[in-house]
Amino acid sequence: MLLRNEGDLLPLSPHSSIAVIGPLADSPRDTLGPWVFDFDLAETVTVLDGIRAVAGDRVSYAPGIPVGQRAFPSMFDMFGGNAPADPEGFDADASFADAIHKAETADVAVVVVGEWQNMIGEAASRSSLELPGRQLELIKAVVATGTPTVLLVMNGRPLDLRWAAEHVPAILDIWYPGTQGGHAVADLLFGVVSPGGKLPFTWPRTVGQVPMIYSHTISHEPDNQGRRYWDEESTPLFPFGHGLSYGRFVYRDLIIAEQGGGVTVSVEVTNDSDREADEVVQLYLHQRHGTASRPVRELKGFERVTVPPRATQKVTFTVGPEHRTYWNAGVRDWVLDASTFDVWVGGSSAASLGGTFEVRE
Repeated sequence: MLLRNEGDLLPLSPHSSIAVIGPLADSPRDTLGPWVFDFDLAETVTVLDGIRAVAGDRVSYAPGIPVGQRAFPSMFDMFGGNAPADPEGFDADASFADAIHKAETADVAVVVVGEWQNMIGEAASRSSLELPGRQLELIKAVVATGTPTVLLVMNGRPLDLRWAAEHVPAILDIWYPGTQGGHAVADLLFGVVSPGGKLPFTWPRTVGQVPMIYSHTISHEPDNQGRRYWDEESTPLFPFGHGLSYGRFVYRDLIIAEQGGGVTVSVEVTNDSDREADEVVQLYLHQRHGTASRPVRELKGFERVTVPPRATQKVTFTVGPEHRTYWNAGVRDWVLDASTFDVWVGGSSAASLGGTFEVRE
């Protein structure tokens, strides 16, 4: 899932010299993720393996920092291979310096950060969303070299990426990609395929915003909701439904029409780039009034489309009673109100292209 992509950094060229940095880049066990007990690490393809399979000896590697450790061991560390450890004789200062040197002398740096697999899953709550250990320090040092940098994030929850979102040109969330994950990541990095994933949750800036839900109801001073905190924006770092690709999608010509007792909403989606790419077109509704307060917007439909370069595709949604019905806790029943409905269509819950329709009965 491509969270950020500025400029023409991605996709990478297999002819570039690439510095792969971070202990998670070459960790088969962490590539698999948590809640995996019957595994064969010998067949697991790490991020480093996948990149080397494409770029060969043009790839250098340095872990840069020690393995992150929990303050309290995981209940699953008792199973063999689950507890992460540094190589014997690991010198943290020397490895950090080596990583920075490799980044300085490469055409591109790929930094892999996130949470080790035993930090995720059961009995793995935490008090902060900060990157564990010295990962943020490593990112800052690599970016300071001036080498174009790609950040890969291995995780099972949102992490504090505020600094990276401002300073790193490209951020790709790869979650825990699984046995063949390294090959899949390489396909994305080198442009064999274009990323097309979308966030299934709202990504907060910091833990102080949690819980953060896109489908909240209107509260006091709705126009000032982005300024609730004095020290930080109260908007998400990445909104629900967010996700980029190598294409650039433009939405236009929204048409809302009554048809067969329902409402159709159509939009034209143009891939304004030279690459074929996937987009997940999303439909959101807001009911202005009724027998209960309704969320500011709710996802009511989506469709994944593959759009050729410089081409336009029309996407149509049908909005029926099943999309407008909701559970009313006050009357303890399903309710279908007559109301005015706002509708938006776009690439995330922050979609701005919209209109309205009326339901009178």
